[in-house]
Amino acid sequence: MQSKIRNWAKAIIVRDGHMLVLVKGDVNGKEFYILPGGGQNFGETLHEALHRECIEEIGAKIEIRNLVCIREYIGRNHEFAESDGNAHQVEFMFVCELKDGQQPETGILPDSKQIGVKWIPLTDLPTAPFYPAALRTVISQLSSHSRMYLGDVN
Repeated sequence: MQSKIRNWAKAIIVRDGHMLVLVKGDVNGKEFYILPGGGQNFGETLHEALHRECIEEIGAKIEIRNLVCIREYIGRNHEFAESDGNAHQVEFMFVCELKDGQQPETGILPDSKQIGVKWIPLTDLPTAPFYPAALRTVISQLSSHSRMYLGDVN
């Protein structure tokens, strides 16, 4: 049983009305989307973790802008409790931009069950299979100057 809280750094990358997401496949073969990023390693800053994770997952270098959102995820409280009920993570979400000349693609060390990367229209976000679902309506309201603590949501 996991008993530690792990920090995660996530990238919100929006360009021309589209958001960059990781495409993942579930056990039923259905696709769903999440933000690029992942767990912070011991001795690593959140920015270092996010730079590393983006190279690993989207094969691209990023410019990190502002922290705009913090989410807690306590697995036992949500619909995925059976598979990740022992998870407790705090996710720090940063507005980011791709560095000049970078083209996202599946990176050198893709996320578990990652099958690709995709730009999805922000207009599709409210109904897209995107997690955490609570962000579907929040992302369109974010600006690089807003700050938001979401709490334990999925």
